[in-house]
Amino acid sequence: MVLTGMAQKTISIATKSNVLILETDKDNSVISTYIGRKLDNDDEYSAIQQLDKYVPGSDDLFNKREAYIASGSLNLLEPALSVTHADGNKSTVLEFLSVDEKQIDPNRKLTVVHLKDPKYNFEVALNYLAYFKEDVIEQWAEIKHQEKGAIVLNKYASANLTLSGKKFFLKNHYSGWGREMRSEEQQLLHGIKTIDSKLGTRENLLNSSSFMVSVDRPATEDQGDVIAGSLEWTGNFKLDFETFDEYYLRITAGINNFPSDYTLKPGENFVTPRLVYTYSSNGRGQASRNLQNWARSYQLREGSGERLSILNNWETTYFDFNDEKLSSLILDTKKLGVDVFLLDDGWFGNKYPRNNATGGLGDWQYNRQKLKNGISTLGKEATAAGVKFGIWLEPEMVNPKSELYENHPDWIIRQPERREYYMRNQLVLDLTNPKVQDFVYQTVDDIFKEVPELGFIKWDCNSLIYNANSPTLKNQGSFYVDYVRGLNKVLERIRKKYPKTPMMLCAGGGSRVDYAALQYFTEFWPSDNTNPFDRIFIQWEYSYYFPSIAMDNHITAMGSQPLKFKTDVAMMGKLGYDVKVNELSPKDLSFSQNAVAVYNSIKDIIWHGQQYRLQDPYENSVASVAYVNEQQTTAIVFNYYVSTLISPAITIPIKLKGLDASKKYKIEEINQYPGSRSYIDKDKVYSGDFLMKIGFNPQVDARRTSVVLKVTAI
Repeated sequence: MVLTGMAQKTISIATKSNVLILETDKDNSVISTYIGRKLDNDDEYSAIQQLDKYVPGSDDLFNKREAYIASGSLNLLEPALSVTHADGNKSTVLEFLSVDEKQIDPNRKLTVVHLKDPKYNFEVALNYLAYFKEDVIEQWAEIKHQEKGAIVLNKYASANLTLSGKKFFLKNHYSGWGREMRSEEQQLLHGIKTIDSKLGTRENLLNSSSFMVSVDRPATEDQGDVIAGSLEWTGNFKLDFETFDEYYLRITAGINNFPSDYTLKPGENFVTPRLVYTYSSNGRGQASRNLQNWARSYQLREGSGERLSILNNWETTYFDFNDEKLSSLILDTKKLGVDVFLLDDGWFGNKYPRNNATGGLGDWQYNRQKLKNGISTLGKEATAAGVKFGIWLEPEMVNPKSELYENHPDWIIRQPERREYYMRNQLVLDLTNPKVQDFVYQTVDDIFKEVPELGFIKWDCNSLIYNANSPTLKNQGSFYVDYVRGLNKVLERIRKKYPKTPMMLCAGGGSRVDYAALQYFTEFWPSDNTNPFDRIFIQWEYSYYFPSIAMDNHITAMGSQPLKFKTDVAMMGKLGYDVKVNELSPKDLSFSQNAVAVYNSIKDIIWHGQQYRLQDPYENSVASVAYVNEQQTTAIVFNYYVSTLISPAITIPIKLKGLDASKKYKIEEINQYPGSRSYIDKDKVYSGDFLMKIGFNPQVDARRTSVVLKVTAI
């Protein structure tokens, strides 16, 4: 909506509950004046800018709250945009030119604000795509020019966001292998807090590109003003959080411009990645549900669809397998009751057989010693057994000990005449090169030709980019950007030909998880750490931004917890197994078979229901998470004992959320281990009002470490 009055233009980007207000000022700059809950009266938005005490040139250095800051002129905050123009001038001024609005469908509206430099033929279009029902906005910039020569983009962020408040608290996430998504929260004081990645691939290995900012005080699950955001980019990113003028916070998010000066020729168009964000005045839980609902409906591949459960051979065989072992595992897949047998690493390479992690990567021909009958026969065996066949790939990488490395040294990212550095004995293929893009696409396509019934792909990515240099790229300044674009071109080709095949994004754990990648992948691997105790915390943190249907959770030998505990934790997402089925005891096998059946009966609620984090594992001896279906007739509640100290049994009831206060419910315990007794009275009736205000005690303790409840309206 665009309102005009007193030579002032007000641009309203609205969702169901919230609004982002942009306005022009007397200098024709576009100012971000408000983000938050809607006002009842639209005419009052124009009064907000009058409250701004900005005085240009004053001793207090007040700064304009520009919607997209360009460097080199009046504004001295961290810029979103920095340009070296064709004549060498490094200053840019962006003035309002026009605004376009397009109603894409009843739920989505695109607002494009056009800005232009008055001196240069240089334009920026700020795009705001509002998702009404989900209370979500995607924001990005498009940069173009018609100057007399090429310009250089020194910085090109996707978005500036300006928040107002007395204090600001940042919740961000740091990681390492096996310890993904560790959380910390801090007050943002003076200066700039920067979270970034310069790794090239696996961009979330050290820091996450998702964040939450609370205004005035740290938000809780159900209270407080909070904005949650995530950058949709599968490469180097940069998030800057800068406080200014005592009462404002500027968030600048986009591609990391180090070391990436991007040359843009006249007539070319540079489109930044999108920043997706949501505002919640009802705490973190609502912000999470907003992002999860948006992702399932619009971004995640097949987000509203189904998922396949898996038996993976990795922890059963590692690299040591043959036709006979795999044939047996295919039968175990059917016996267990899951959907897919996934053949993991080690199935390829002949001159350099893939018997360990040191060789063969890049030589994607099946190993004739291990698989005398080939992967095509395994695919047929799986089909005959009534399950699907899946396969592991790492097509972006190469081992120095491989035929690919020997035959195509010009396809590999590395600096000439410098020492090669490896991560996991690997180098990265140069996806800026169209020939390499063709090779990666052909690798996948050839597997489909061998196994037309291929039912699943696990796409791994285990190396960072060292000595960044493309042997064929003329301008190395665009390398990091063009690498991601090359990857996306390959994935677009694969998805055009094979749109429905489920694909897992692996990357050594959760170090390549972003919503740009998830438009091609149906799911991601949160961590190589499958210890269920640790996974409770890892999955908890991912749930702030990503829906359960996207998370692959496997039961493995890792951890000393009971099989039931491991299974209950894995059910909070997409269930999978990395177990030796033939070594399970009769009781464990019976439990697992029944657990798969139970999971199949409730998975739709876990995948597509509304998630409520009920009790925080960081602050309590019992963690609790619920999923509630749209009709509020069924809820699945997971409860886990997480105390590492001697702790009494839980005595205070856990308050449920998301139910209908007027409905009556019964509660039963599900997924019990054979021979165990439930303490839950499944015949007792409770009102939704009672369960949400008083709560329910799942009776979890050190001997009864996990309890899954099904709450059903009667």
